[in-house]
Amino acid sequence: MSKRILVIEDQEDNRRILSDLLTSVGYEIIEAVTGEEGVAKAESECPDLILMDIQLPGLDGYEATRRIKANPRLHQIPIIAVTSYALSGDDVKAYDAGCNGYISKPFSPRV
Repeated sequence: MSKRILVIEDQEDNRRILSDLLTSVGYEIIEAVTGEEGVAKAESECPDLILMDIQLPGLDGYEATRRIKANPRLHQIPIIAVTSYALSGDDVKAYDAGCNGYISKPFSPRV
């Protein structure tokens, strides 16, 4: 059974890029467009990893991360912030919210 990754990203192009990259190496992708939908899908799907955009409509990625990490059933799931926020201190805000890693966009995947 392949590992499942929840991609929480509001931009369709970014979701498509991540999905294409990850499915090409055998991962199963679950998608969410908003923070609220991401929290709900984390609860219903219990993925192996979450890639979290920070700038989301409604509930932002910081708060979505806090809600996921507050759930005892989900707190062990690694969450990686994948964001265009690249100012000094933005990574600290992501880690403080509960993210386990931080990647700034645009990124260039190694092939």
